[in-house]
Order: sequence, then C-alpha cells, then structure tokens
Amino acid sequence: MNEFELIARLTKHLPTNPTVVAGAGDDCAVLDLGAPETLILFKTDAVVEGIHFTRETPPEKIGRKALARCLSDIAAMAGTPTAALVTIALPKDFDAEFVAGIYDGLNALAGKYGVAIVGGETTTNPERILISIALLGTVPRGKQVMRSGAKAGDAIFVTGELGGSLAGRHLDFEPRLAEARWLAEHFKIHALMDLSDGLAGDLRHIVKASKVGAVLLKTALPIARAAKLRAKEADSAKPAALAALTDGEDFELLFAIASKDAVKLLDGWKKKFPGLKLSCIGKIVAGEGIELRDKNGSQKLNANGYVHFA
Repeated sequence: MNEFELIARLTKHLPTNPTVVAGAGDDCAVLDLGAPETLILFKTDAVVEGIHFTRETPPEKIGRKALARCLSDIAAMAGTPTAALVTIALPKDFDAEFVAGIYDGLNALAGKYGVAIVGGETTTNPERILISIALLGTVPRGKQVMRSGAKAGDAIFVTGELGGSLAGRHLDFEPRLAEARWLAEHFKIHALMDLSDGLAGDLRHIVKASKVGAVLLKTALPIARAAKLRAKEADSAKPAALAALTDGEDFELLFAIASKDAVKLLDGWKKKFPGLKLSCIGKIVAGEGIELRDKNGSQKLNANGYVHFA
C-alpha cells in the first residue's frame, strides 16, 4: 500500500462539522469560523531526517524547509499565512546547538512572511529528527482556489523550472505566496496546487479531482539546469524531461486557467514578476489520464513523482 492508497483508506470516513468548507483532499483544509470576509486555511506537514534532509544538512536550512513546505501549501490556496505551531522530535543524544540552528532558520523565514510562531511540542524520537509544522492562514471568502475546478480546454501553466531539486533547491526555494495571490486577484484560476511530489504525480491530483484529462507538451517543459546537467552525467539513467516530471520538491505553482486568458496572463506576469519564468505546458482535455506529446506523437504518461511507501 503506497501513500495515496493509505490516505484514501484513512480519509474515507473522517468526521466533519459545519465549519468545514473543504477537508482532506486538497493542499489545505478550508474552515468557515464566521468571519464575514475571511476563511481559515489549516495545514500540517512534516520533514524527517533521512527522507527530507540529512544530518549533514545545515540546521538553518532544515528549519527553513520545514516551514517553507507549509507556506507553499498556503500559496497553493492563494492564501496568506498567519501563525504556526512547531513539533520537534529528537533523539536522546541531540545537539542543543544544532536544534537551536533549526529554529534560527525557521524563525528567519517566519519573520520574512509575517508568521507568528505561537508554541508547539518537543518529544523524543529514536535515532532521527522529525519536525512537524501546523500552520494557519487566511483567504478572502470566495477567493480560495481548489484542485477540483479544471475544465476541458483550459491551459496548464507552471511557474519556474522543474527537476534537479536535490542539487540544493529543495532547501532554498521561495514559497510562491505573492504570485498565487496576484493570480487569484487578477484572474479566474480554475485549479491550483504546488508541486511537491513532481509534475507527473501532482497533475494527477488535479485531473482526478476535476474529473478531466490532460495533455502535456514535452518540448514546453521548463527544465532546470540542474536536471539537464545531471542527465549528461555518465552514470545517469534519467533523461532531463523525466527529471522535470518526477524529481519532486520543486514547490512551484501548477494551475489551470481558461485558454482565452492565457495571453493576458503572460503579458501581466512579465510585468509583475520579470525574474520568474511562467510556462504554458499543455491543456486540460475531456476524459481521464495524462498524455505526453512530442514530435513523434502522444503516449500515456505512466511516470509518477515521489510516493512514500512505494
């Protein structure tokens, strides 16, 4: 049983109440706590030694990444982060200076984005460090963007470049908070999420939730330089395009928008975010599944991104 099969089993009969606008199945839970113009976003995420970082990773970058992952999920709902709780689980022989460094990195990023750290929990965990963040955010009522609204004929866009994140970008990425809010304020975005597990896997969440299919253009994929360099190494068995589809931890925005808005979007983006690439990589189609198209034709995309327990 892989990660997504387990999630499907565990979330099948979750209890709910009238405050829940959207529960399990999107980047954040969306809650209505009665504020007239605002909905609450709620997200938790964890990083684990040996999976998301190593003991050789600078501690400041570990703390930064732990919070940045949650911030990226708030961005995926076009929201604004507000406050976080931090749970840290440590081996009994932990280094206090190393742990303080984790908090230095976490606190610095929190300060940059106006996030209050309001408490948390410390506990023991044999052998490995684990950090879990619970993050609250807000979004204007009616402006939250889900995964489930993509429509046949939509253009598929992605920010930045994809692949090769293990070369260092997975520790230094910037959550696309400002970019997502700008998109939601100026355009009708039909579906939106962040790329944490790889384009091939994450796009499947959108097409499944929206009950549609997708066609990706291989030549349009914005492949990161690190992925291209890795593909040229003598021992590499992964082409650069496959790395862009499956490497994961890119934390860019993936979204669907009506094709009629594509030119206006690209023009506005160049003016607002001139230093960040925006690429149209395909289209939403009727049906199901994902096809990858190149000069030789189309084929079903069977590749997946990162999947825990697989």
